[in-house]
Amino acid sequence: MFNINSGRRRAVFGIAGAALLSLTLAACGEQEDGGDTPGAGPSVSADADSALAAKVPDAIKSDGKIVVGTDSSYAPAEFLDPDGKTVVGFDVELFTAVAAKLGLKAEFVSANFGDIITGVNTSKYEVGVSSFTINDERKGQANMVSYYQVGTQWVTKKGNAAGVTIDNACGKKIAVQKDTVQVDDITARSKTCTDGGKPAITIEQFPGQDAATAAVVSGKDDAMLADYPVGVYAVTQSNGQLELLDKMYDAAPYGYVVAKDQTAFAEAVRDATKALIADGSYKTVLDKWKVGDGAITDPAINP
Repeated sequence: MFNINSGRRRAVFGIAGAALLSLTLAACGEQEDGGDTPGAGPSVSADADSALAAKVPDAIKSDGKIVVGTDSSYAPAEFLDPDGKTVVGFDVELFTAVAAKLGLKAEFVSANFGDIITGVNTSKYEVGVSSFTINDERKGQANMVSYYQVGTQWVTKKGNAAGVTIDNACGKKIAVQKDTVQVDDITARSKTCTDGGKPAITIEQFPGQDAATAAVVSGKDDAMLADYPVGVYAVTQSNGQLELLDKMYDAAPYGYVVAKDQTAFAEAVRDATKALIADGSYKTVLDKWKVGDGAITDPAINP
């Protein structure tokens, strides 16, 4: 179902897209307070747990850090700060806290998404953190430690004057990024409309999520659907011009990538994630980025 070197499960909304969206939003009307990057401000502070730190293999902890491969083009999970160098996002903050629980620092290295799993297995990186959906193909290549789940989220113009509903968007104009599972989703919904004698959904496919979002902001389209964190981020950056429609659905887990032969390290990462859930740090990070609906309660290796 998924190719090991394919992109993330659904849409990509990188820093260039964020910049374009900001320009579009500014052109579409007055901005309200609250449009800052939701992750602005300090990260949570996680104290080292000596028992967890003892589980980390000597070869990994000897230099005091975990080298992390990440594709820093996927806001709000992992993307570049306006300084063009610092990798930020909820994925970054969560794994930084995981590393701290293990008595280590996380050093994020920007990489091509398709090269990260190979890089982990060849010791170029010690962990991959880049919104990897867990699937059988990836579990065959590496240890995948679940820490989050994500599904599809709909977004409308504030107030939803068009009256869009997820289960009855017949006759509406819906924006979606090309080559994502959301295209299949909305196509099937349109067929349900026509099979029931209702008008088809007008589906507008855009090469980038930024353009799809802009189409809803401008009123050109009535709604859009994308990955849940991407939808939340678009709403947060819209300065009150967009809102979420209902809840996400069809959720699947994201996983940290650990080398196939590093089972003990994978267990340490899993247990550190559990500790963050138990002490509330996990929730703090997700709530800060307004993506708490993707929280899980029981991290696992290769679920």
